[in-house]
Amino acid sequence: MNENAADVAIRAHGLTKRFGNLVAVDNVELQVPRQHVYGFLGPNGSGKSTTIRMLCGLLTPSAGDIEVLGLRIPQQAEQLRTRIGYMTQKFSLFEDLSVRENLEFLAAVQNLSKRAAAQRIDELLQQYHFQDRQKQLAGTMSGGQKQRLALAGAVIHQPELLFLDEPTSAVDPESRRDFWEKLFELADAGTTILVSTHYMDEAERCHRIAILDRGVLVADGTPDALTGELAGRSLTVDAAQPRQAQKALLGAPGVISVAQIGNTLRVLLDQDGGDQAGVEATLRQAGVAAEVTPSQPNLEDVFVAATRGQPAREAAA
Repeated sequence: MNENAADVAIRAHGLTKRFGNLVAVDNVELQVPRQHVYGFLGPNGSGKSTTIRMLCGLLTPSAGDIEVLGLRIPQQAEQLRTRIGYMTQKFSLFEDLSVRENLEFLAAVQNLSKRAAAQRIDELLQQYHFQDRQKQLAGTMSGGQKQRLALAGAVIHQPELLFLDEPTSAVDPESRRDFWEKLFELADAGTTILVSTHYMDEAERCHRIAILDRGVLVADGTPDALTGELAGRSLTVDAAQPRQAQKALLGAPGVISVAQIGNTLRVLLDQDGGDQAGVEATLRQAGVAAEVTPSQPNLEDVFVAATRGQPAREAAA
C-alpha cells in the first residue's frame, strides 16, 4: 500500500486485543483510504466490533499502533471524537422522543449552536425523508426508519469519518438498499466510511474490503481484485442428482468446498491441488453423470478460500 499520508484516513499496525487468554484481534494491519466505503466482512465473533471500538478510541489495544485522521489513538481520542460518527447495529436513540427531538439532542451533544442545529436538522429531515415524520416518536417507527434516523444522527455534525458496526443486520432488504444509497451519497460528499457486515452483497458494494477470521485479517483488497485472485478455481456442476454429486466431491483431493445452489453445485478448488479434470474424474469414479464448467468467482468464494483450513489459529484463540 503506497498511499500518501494525506490520502489515508486510518492506519493500524500490529493491532492486537486480548481478553485474558482469548486473542480477539490478532496483529491486524489496516490502511483505509479517504473518501472510500471500506467494508469489514466476517461472521459474528470474528473481531470486527472489537477492531472498530479500538479504532474509535473506545477500547485500548493490548498492542499495536493506531492513527486515525492524523491523530494517535487512544492518546488523542478526545480530539478525534468531534471528527467521527459512530453507529451500532442496535438502535441507540431515544424511543420516547420524536424524530426531531432526537436530532436536537444529538446536535446539543455535538455542541452545535441552536441556529446551526436548526439548519442542519432541517437539511437532514429532507435528505433522510423525515419531513412528514419529524413529530413521530422514534419508538413507533419501522426498523429501516430507525436505522435511517440513527444514520442521520451519526452525521449531524458532518464527520470526516463514519464508523458503522453491522448497521443493517435487523432491517429488510429494501431498507438495506436505501441505507447503502445514503452511504454512497456521504462518500461522494467526502466522508470516509468503515462499515462492518456479514452480508456478501453489501461487501460487494464497498470500494475495498477486509475479511476477518477469528481476529486475523485474512484478505484485503477491492472486490474485483480479491475475486480475480481466484480465477480458475470456481466451477459449476450440473448433475441430475446433485446430492450424490456433492457427496462424491466432499473431501475429494483439491476441493475446498461444495455448495448446492438450486439444482447446481458450486465447487471451490484448492490453489495447489484442484482442477476441473480432477473434479470430472472424481464424479466419473463415483458413477455420477454431470457437466462441469468454469464459473466466475464471487466474494463468497473469496471468503471460503480465505477462512477454510485454519485449525491451528482457532486453537490458539
